Amino acid sequence: MKVVLTGGGTGGHVYPALAIAEALRDEPDVAPLELLFVGTREGLEAKIVPRAGLTLAYVHAAPVARGKPLALARTLLENARGLVEALAVMHRFRPDAAIATGGYVAFPVVAALRLVRALRRSKAKLVLLELNAKAGLTNRLLGPLVDEIWLALAPAGAPGAKERVTGTPVRASLRREMAPEDGRRELGLATRLTTIVVMGGSQGARSINEALRAMLTSQALPEDWQVLIVSGERDYAAMKPLELEACTPGRVRVTAYLDDPRAAYAAADLVVARAGASTLGELAATGTPALLIPYPHATDDHQAHNAEAVRSAGAARILRDGELNAASLRAELAAALDPAALAAMRAAARGLGSADPCARIRARVKSWSSKKSHDP
Repeated sequence: MKVVLTGGGTGGHVYPALAIAEALRDEPDVAPLELLFVGTREGLEAKIVPRAGLTLAYVHAAPVARGKPLALARTLLENARGLVEALAVMHRFRPDAAIATGGYVAFPVVAALRLVRALRRSKAKLVLLELNAKAGLTNRLLGPLVDEIWLALAPAGAPGAKERVTGTPVRASLRREMAPEDGRRELGLATRLTTIVVMGGSQGARSINEALRAMLTSQALPEDWQVLIVSGERDYAAMKPLELEACTPGRVRVTAYLDDPRAAYAAADLVVARAGASTLGELAATGTPALLIPYPHATDDHQAHNAEAVRSAGAARILRDGELNAASLRAELAAALDPAALAAMRAAARGLGSADPCARIRARVKSWSSKKSHDP
């Protein structure tokens, strides 16, 4: 079976696609399996996908520019170029299915395969993985073009005719249990202190880093707290000196990025993070309580909707970015780390991750595997 995966720009779109690839590789009923990832040279996928051992093809793509006619014209030209490139990729690879995980690169790829189908040169299945509680513009445009929409979060009402609730696929390593002490030891942390892990996503989060730095330099940490900061490359130099601050002797560790965050989730009593869908999927898979600080400039404010869904389930607290400062962060951490509150959030988080999304996705792809999807 030949499967195209497409999505990119940030880790939130790339890592779910890699989790799907990993799951399909472990499914004998779709063998022999050929996988091709289609992304852009500028997105994070250009670094991550080759390290995962997947073949990567590049096309041009651009986000839809709103309000400025000249910018909109450039966007249309760039995506038209990507459409032509994607048509060439589809002609060479001849996929049986394409799975889009979001990001603007998905549009020319899905549109190209839909055009090939309209010309009766393919019968490939087209699937969109909707990771967010509220779909962004690209995914709203893609919805009518695909055969199925896989939902990471259950809708408020009944799913539509095309929709199936799968959950957010995460890498298998995150679903393997690791003792907190082992995770902390692997990361160079004390094994018996209450551990806060701050992760701003694949790019880091400037406002979270700044509030955290102000908090850590203004007053001493409680003696039983320690903090692991995953700062992002951009803020690493500014955050690294916190390891030597007098207020936090030996109880702060800073790293720019974690390729595999398994040990960090295992180590954490609480994670402080944005509310990107991929991060929420990892929190659910690992059963980790969270303090969520939604990115305020996310398209259509989708991170706020994501965070609210998790808070409603009892698995997280929310702190708005506009209210974020040293004092509010300290107060929210103290409230979240109250033993009764933390235990309740952990139980709720474990409930969110009880089913394996990859198993559901394998079952869907397996159901297509015996069907010839393209003409000779």
